Amino acid sequence: MSDKAISGGCQCGAVRFCVEGGLGRPTICHCRMCQKAFGSFFGPFVTAAGLTWTRGAPKYFQSSNRVQRGFCADCGTPLTYEADKGPPEVAIGAFDDPAAIRPVLQLSVGTRLPWLDQMSGLPELSLGEEDKMTSFYTSVRSFQHPDHDTETWPPAT
Repeated sequence: MSDKAISGGCQCGAVRFCVEGGLGRPTICHCRMCQKAFGSFFGPFVTAAGLTWTRGAPKYFQSSNRVQRGFCADCGTPLTYEADKGPPEVAIGAFDDPAAIRPVLQLSVGTRLPWLDQMSGLPELSLGEEDKMTSFYTSVRSFQHPDHDTETWPPAT
């Protein structure tokens, strides 16, 4: 990973962070705690030893005797996995450019959902079906924080 500063934050913008000095190994964890914490099939994380909070700070849930998980108290976005030893792990999807952080290792594969490897074979909406959704998609006005740092948030109305 790059040594440049990398930013990210929660969905609503109340919590923002910066990681300086590079990122560690990106992983996805299939353990049941990560599935529940993300409300998803796995938890995607990357080690972030140079993590600083630049706006707000997460609230924490002690998910086990060894780990606390940081999240935004306003919107619920999962942000960190912090074991009692070692640097924090930051949720890959919380970064402003998550596509640049490709996982290289899977953890807790014994609890991986049994059909996960079949996801890429699921049918996709046809272009015609996608076109039917266009009016809905164009009517959606996002209230999410943009994928870059802002001086203030939310914007003045």
